Amino acid sequence: MKILYFAWLRERLNRASDDVTPPADVVTLEDLVTWLRANDESLDLAMANPKQFKISKNARIVPWNTPIDGAEEVAILPPMTGG
Repeated sequence: MKILYFAWLRERLNRASDDVTPPADVVTLEDLVTWLRANDESLDLAMANPKQFKISKNARIVPWNTPIDGAEEVAILPPMTGG
């Protein structure tokens, strides 16, 4: 599964994506983000308040409790600021 990072999150992590194989007990997108954060200190720090991020599965914004079944690509979209 490919994890995509966008905007300032991508810049902060200094990478645009990761390829991961989550364990069997990771069943929702929320579980996935929790697992990713537990295994990546930089991501954990950048996502200190994870619920402010949007998440997409296969290019569709979906709720955090969406199952990861069939996910080929998951994107983590940080909140945007404007001016």
